Amino acid sequence: TKLSPSGGTHQPCLRNIVPVTSVQTNTKYLPLLRSGRSQELFSRSLADSEMRSAPYEFPEDSPIEQLEEKRHRLERQISQDVKYEPDILLRAKQEFMKTDSAPDLELLKEENQAPADLFPSEREMLPEYQRVSISGEEKCGVPFTDLLDAAKCVVKALFIREKYISLSMQSFCRTTTRYLQELGERALDLNVYEEIPETSLTPDAPVHPPVSETHPYENVDPSSMPSDMGYGCKMVDGVVHVYTDKEVDLPYPDLQEYIADMNVMMALIINGPVKSFCYRRLQYLSSKFQMHILLNEMKELAAQRKVPHRDFYNIRKVDTHIHASSCMNQKHLLRFIKRAMKKYPAEIVHVERGRGQTLMEVFESMNLTAFDLSVDTLDMHADRNTFHRFDKFNSKYNPIGESILREIFIKTDNYIEGKYFGHIIKEVMADLEESKYQNVELRLSIYGRCRDEWDKLAKWAVKHSVYSDNVRWLVQMPRLFDVYHTKRQLSNFQDMLENIFMPLFEVTVNPRTHPELHLFLQHVVGFDSVDDESKPEHHIFNLDSPLPANWTEEDNPPYSYYLYYMYANMTVLNHLRRRQNLDTFVIRPHCGEAGPIHHLVSGFMLSENISHGLLLRKAPVLQYLYYLAQIGIAMSPLSNNSLFLSYHRNPLPEYLSRGLMVSLSTDDPLQFHFTKVIFESSLWRSFGREPLMEEYSIATQVWKLSSCDMCELARNSVLMSGFSHQVKSYWLGPDYIKEGPEGNDIRRTNVPDIRVAYRHETLCEELNLITQAVRSEQLESIEEEGNLCMGPLQAGQGTKCV
Repeated sequence: TKLSPSGGTHQPCLRNIVPVTSVQTNTKYLPLLRSGRSQELFSRSLADSEMRSAPYEFPEDSPIEQLEEKRHRLERQISQDVKYEPDILLRAKQEFMKTDSAPDLELLKEENQAPADLFPSEREMLPEYQRVSISGEEKCGVPFTDLLDAAKCVVKALFIREKYISLSMQSFCRTTTRYLQELGERALDLNVYEEIPETSLTPDAPVHPPVSETHPYENVDPSSMPSDMGYGCKMVDGVVHVYTDKEVDLPYPDLQEYIADMNVMMALIINGPVKSFCYRRLQYLSSKFQMHILLNEMKELAAQRKVPHRDFYNIRKVDTHIHASSCMNQKHLLRFIKRAMKKYPAEIVHVERGRGQTLMEVFESMNLTAFDLSVDTLDMHADRNTFHRFDKFNSKYNPIGESILREIFIKTDNYIEGKYFGHIIKEVMADLEESKYQNVELRLSIYGRCRDEWDKLAKWAVKHSVYSDNVRWLVQMPRLFDVYHTKRQLSNFQDMLENIFMPLFEVTVNPRTHPELHLFLQHVVGFDSVDDESKPEHHIFNLDSPLPANWTEEDNPPYSYYLYYMYANMTVLNHLRRRQNLDTFVIRPHCGEAGPIHHLVSGFMLSENISHGLLLRKAPVLQYLYYLAQIGIAMSPLSNNSLFLSYHRNPLPEYLSRGLMVSLSTDDPLQFHFTKVIFESSLWRSFGREPLMEEYSIATQVWKLSSCDMCELARNSVLMSGFSHQVKSYWLGPDYIKEGPEGNDIRRTNVPDIRVAYRHETLCEELNLITQAVRSEQLESIEEEGNLCMGPLQAGQGTKCV
């Protein structure tokens, strides 16, 4: 391991050693200056002295010196900056390091020397810090043949993900795309799945986006909405097809191809040599980060201290995984229930056997008054009894153990049309707006039991004006087909899919038929798939699996079955909405919290981000792939601590050190958090809830995270969130989509350029390691065939995993 402030190996530059030749310093020759002859002798001896003062120096045109300089330069480039090199030069340079013959020296003398730095403009932008580089052959610690086999499998997996993500118009890591482009048979267009408009922001623009003067739900006039596209929609084999006179060409993944890719991925993650390679690389990444912290922690801290005004408390943070029905804490819900009992005691809130019940009558039937209620009475906090008991955890959503109170206070579809739930959500939104820098992505549920669920949800949001600039929505779809089928609410799985997706296609084709839903969808960023992942799956998804219209079994379809049909319909929907210039959606499911590993395989192939990802700690191949693809992982350590994994065993600090794209989230503040913060002014006093700050605080104390670590987590949360490109430009800087430190604005993120540069350079080194191995294997095969025409590697060539 060689260290230098600039990142390369330090070599002495002989040319800069100049002997002192001033006449005044050579006093021993002064007596000889009296005659011309003596002056001539002095000049000659002085010239000889210059030539002999440093016997290891050579004239400027010495080929040996040129050779040495070129060797040193190539050593630095090979060890540190290989990512800038053309496709085939690496091996040629390594062979050149052995050059020492006289003909080689003569040839070198005739050739023009290349510049010392290939990209000086990019080099000058790199921050100065201590870099760790590995020199020598077989840097990865495994034989070249093992590296080659593993690299081919890893590249194959990355191509599989890129195929599905680009097809569905979700975002794929730009750095990874750049390296895959060098191997693919076709150019991977960065903007096929992510059309980012140009921003007019300057680096000195304010950190707060402008606030709209009008409420987004004000204009519900259908005549102001886009006109009918004239399409018809019909679901065939579980996927919606769009028609005019003939079927509209809207792509979606072929089921047979998806299952084949799924089988390739499953074979890959259990491949022994690949597992060993990925485990070694992950261990190396952990150790390298520890070395980075040892060498650069003080520099990172100093960079943060130089930034005026900005600190962890006033940088943007997004709670990337939180459920709307539990976004308040217990004390907040308790105070709201008491306030509602005093303000609306005679309001009819529930119908029981055809008779309306007032709020007071509901509590009288439970022998309770407002005075009797307490946090302990509500009993909604997860405790030690919920560990590995998801059924008991779900029952905690019922205040005082009564499902009727859950329906009244934290449901959108009830007798009062979600009035109380809308009010309490708006109070949470007011707290977020007061804190300025905290934002959330709330999950609302669509169950798929009936066709009008979407309209009811949208009318709830519009009627009660449930909106905030600090909030975006995700729609979660519980995997509860077996429950609804048992209750005879659904006859087959395709009924559930139609209830979920047909209203979305109808409002896209003709927004005027569902005006409230059209407005609501403008603030929905994606879909989530939720349920207890630890439940056993009795069916394996393969070509023999029944199609959705034929799935009438009592057993629930497996996780991958749900995710594929959600993905396929969302892909068609995204292409249709793009034709209307409407916003598209992404998939961000609960994945890897418990259950089998193949959930994470489905998430890797089809999802832009996932929530939890705990089981990656048991699957080194998948963990390495999630790192290379920079897939966002919203982690909730306090939630996991009560349900599936003790806090001290949570892999979040390990993921963070290795460079995975992780963020902190709260999941369910109602069950897991206590924090209450009081905001005061001369006019009002508000009890604000800050569960996200509680999550950061506990993680920092337990895992001893630095300020830079916390700010990096916060920046990750913004990057993986569904807020618009324009909003992110204000929060992170106008160039945030650029790679490396060039895309970082420390004045907004408080993340030092040193940390961003380290993450980017490390990722590039890992990607270069595997792509160089695949390229070298292709080069060898071309040489063996005697073909001098070097074409690009085909996407599927040389990547079969055995």
